[in-house]
Amino acid sequence: MMKRLPTLIVIGLGISLLIARAGTSDNAATADKNTPGQQFAQTISMITGVAISPLMGVGAVGAWQYFHAKTPEQKAKLSWYANPMFWVPALLLVGACFLKDSAGVALPAVLKKPFDVAETIEHKISGLVATGAFVPIAASIFHSSSGSGDGAWLSAAGFAAIDLSWLFNALIVPVAMVAFFIVFLASNTINILILLSPFTVFDAALKAFRTAIVASIVVSSWANPWIGAAWALIIIGFCYLISGWSFRLSHFGLVFVWDLVTRRCNRFTPDKTANKMFLGRKINQVPARTYGKLSRDEKGLLVLNYRLWLVLPARTLALPEAKYAVGKGAFFSEIFQLDGDSERIALLLPPRYRSHEEQLVAIYSFVDVRPTGLHAVWQWVKSLLGGKTHTAAA
Repeated sequence: MMKRLPTLIVIGLGISLLIARAGTSDNAATADKNTPGQQFAQTISMITGVAISPLMGVGAVGAWQYFHAKTPEQKAKLSWYANPMFWVPALLLVGACFLKDSAGVALPAVLKKPFDVAETIEHKISGLVATGAFVPIAASIFHSSSGSGDGAWLSAAGFAAIDLSWLFNALIVPVAMVAFFIVFLASNTINILILLSPFTVFDAALKAFRTAIVASIVVSSWANPWIGAAWALIIIGFCYLISGWSFRLSHFGLVFVWDLVTRRCNRFTPDKTANKMFLGRKINQVPARTYGKLSRDEKGLLVLNYRLWLVLPARTLALPEAKYAVGKGAFFSEIFQLDGDSERIALLLPPRYRSHEEQLVAIYSFVDVRPTGLHAVWQWVKSLLGGKTHTAAA
């Protein structure tokens, strides 16, 4: 079912787009650039753009709707995000983040990281709020299809005797929410990569890339709503292709941020049999950053018990038979697989395990605890992006 999800989403939005386009082309008001069909095309672009940068997107849409409402009655009917009490602080916060990023290139990474943590938390909260509170309102743009009104294009498409606007909204809103969430996951990985990266120049490049994608959606939709919607569908399809990677990296970042902000290591005690951690590299087709519980089975082998997407049926991965050691890092620790004179990352430990490395050695009968750092900058970046890594000298 999960493999069919992208096809269902893109087909659903694509068919809806074609129906809206057909209704618009047959409508006598085709010359009007604000027909319901074009509104739908623009809505696909808007939802995709907002998913990439939720706070900026919702704030900008709210400000645009507020200033385009000409009368007090029109302003009274606006949604919550078009209230100045929301979009003014939202855009001010976006501006503050822009100033932080502009100055961040010249700042040491250590001074910039606390602000990156705050922005990561803001991005995740605003994205989740937008998924449940903004997308349903934005996607429900069609009303009665009888006579004139927002649903008149349904009449033009051959449904004059039936009011199907409610059915269309009932179908399109859940699809739009799923599409929004998929794009948001991909966008959220940029915040996580920035948070974990030690290079401010790399951070700036990621932010510039995200801004360029948002700008391309806005420009293409402004130039031609149908081209903008088609481009948005391409982005949604690509974001699905990397959705598994995005989800794992997003959850990885969420766990790390939570442990660091709450200083969980001060109140955490490792379990004597099974402990939650992340897979450090791809092993037996199980991807890196898979989250699960490490334990030893009845044969004494290390096994990671995990669930895909955290909710699907439980699976078990047997780690290679070898000696293992805990590497103690500055911000988080790792578990290494020892292969002679070389070592390979096997598992990544969330920050809650800081100062508890010796306990893990005793629980799992590891070799020892050894200081570690970035073995090589390029290998670190490649492993973070899910690429292949080589063994590093101990």
